[in-house]
Order: sequence, then C-alpha cells, then structure tokens
Amino acid sequence: YYTDYLFCTQKNNLTAVTEFFLLGFQVSQHLRIFLFCLFHMVYCGTICGNLLIIILVSTSKNLHTPMYFFISQLSITDILVITDIVPNMLHIIMNNGGTITFIDCITQFYFLCVSEAFECLLLALMSYDRYVAICNPLHYASIMTSEYCVTLSITCWILEFSIFLIYIIQTAKLNFCGPNIMDYLYCDIVPLLELSCSDTRIFHLGIYVIGIPNILIPTTIIILSYTYIVLSVLRISSSTGRQKAFSTCTSHLTVVSIFYWTMFIVYVIPTRRETVTMNKILSLLFTVFTPLVNPIIYSLRNRDIKKAIQGTFNKRVVW
Repeated sequence: YYTDYLFCTQKNNLTAVTEFFLLGFQVSQHLRIFLFCLFHMVYCGTICGNLLIIILVSTSKNLHTPMYFFISQLSITDILVITDIVPNMLHIIMNNGGTITFIDCITQFYFLCVSEAFECLLLALMSYDRYVAICNPLHYASIMTSEYCVTLSITCWILEFSIFLIYIIQTAKLNFCGPNIMDYLYCDIVPLLELSCSDTRIFHLGIYVIGIPNILIPTTIIILSYTYIVLSVLRISSSTGRQKAFSTCTSHLTVVSIFYWTMFIVYVIPTRRETVTMNKILSLLFTVFTPLVNPIIYSLRNRDIKKAIQGTFNKRVVW
C-alpha cells in the first residue's frame, strides 16, 4: 500500500529516497475528523492569542517595557513553531497519512530546532530581566534599555539560525535508501536518523554537542537568576512586598515549567516502553499545546495585559 509513495533515483548504486510518507494517526475516519477539528481549533486559537499579545505590546504604551518585549518575542516563537508543524499535520490526519519531500522535511526540522532553541534562550533572558528588576531596581532602566533588549533578541536569533544551519546541512547529506515510511506526525531528528542507512553515530553525538549547551546554559541562567531573586525577596520585611515581588515572576515560572517539562518527557525520558501512539501524543504537548497555553497564562495572570485588552476594547466600542 505504501510502496506507491516511494519515489527514488539511482545514484552511486544506492537508492536515494526523495520523499517520506508520514503515517500520522492510523485511526478511523470519525476519529480523524475529530482530531482534525481539534487541532484546527488549537491552531486558530494559538495564532489569535499570540497575535493579540504582539499587537497589544506594539500598540499599548504601558506595555513598552523589556518584560513585554520578551513576551512578544515568545509569541512570535510560538507562532513559528505551530505554523511549522500543524498545517502539514492537518493534511496528514485527514488523508490518513501523507508525503513530504526530503527538502521540506529538512526545512521543517530546521525551523523547529531554531524556534525551540531560541525559546530556551528567551526564557533565560526573561529570567535575567526579572533578576535585574527585583535585585537591582535602581539601575533597571539603565541596564535593560530597549536597544539592549533588541540587540539580545537579534543576537539569539542569529546564533540559533547559524548553529543549526551547520547541523542541518550535515543531516541533509545523510543517505536514505529505504524504507521511507516515518511513523510520526512531523519530521524530527530521531525518526530521521532511524530511516537513514548512513552511519549516524556522529549525528547522535551532534545532538548532545549542540543540544546540551542550548539547554544547559539557559537553564543555569534561570536557576541562578531565581536563586538571587528568592534571596532578595526573603529580605523584604513585609509580606505584601514579598507577594508583590513574587507575583511578577509567576507567569514566567509557569511557562518555564511547562516548556521544560514537556521537552523533558519528549526528548530525555527513554521512550522504549512507550507505544508509538504515546510518543506522538507527547510530541504534540511540546509542539502544539504549549504555544496555545503560553498566551493564556500571560493574559489570565497579568494585570497589565488585561488592562490593555480592556482599553483596546473600550476604544473600539466608543469608536
């Protein structure tokens, strides 16, 4: 049945696969329709929620601060991640599987890596911003200037695009000589390496060489920042002051917890005992549902964003 999707050419006595067949969820038609509607609603909700935050931060003067600039960058990342994954996944779900060209597969994997790695750095920058605001409030305005924040953000984007471009170029040189059936929802490094007929030991090593610093360095910054924040807050005599200081960090800590928890269960916890279907579901937590949750957390737990939404709505009503 799937052999019709194997398109190949003969080169150097090897069969080079030029397309992969993504199985998606092999379920009944009724369940596929339900999943299609569910993920379509999640996609639309994620795009609308994150666009709302970007527009509010751009137009509301009260939100022209470093913290909200980083939140808008997080929204841009979430839009990039879910747009990279969901549209093609919806096609796969409705058709009970679908093909993706080798170039498109590598491109999808590249933007997924860059987006998720950038989010790691961005969460570290946000924790550093909270550290400066709480532990060094008198110098906050002079340290976290708008130019400095923009420079940090651009530097992180350029860094991640450059680092993963090298890894992606090497991955694209792998030989894929069949089979071309990928029992997954999108192109990721593990299913790609499983299908390759090249020696992939160096690529598994490359995952650790690139991945560990991208996770370990931001995690260290986050832990150190909040260690100093906790120590500083505990020195505040009044309980009201301590609560107010901690309240500025709760949304960020919630986002950090969700992001690292989902990434941990997808990439770190051994999945040999897990079923293939469970692996797919866990990967959706990381790539689809986390971008949906982030704007909800910041809109529901943030008074400034609530006021900006109310102000924008009131202006529209008056107009």
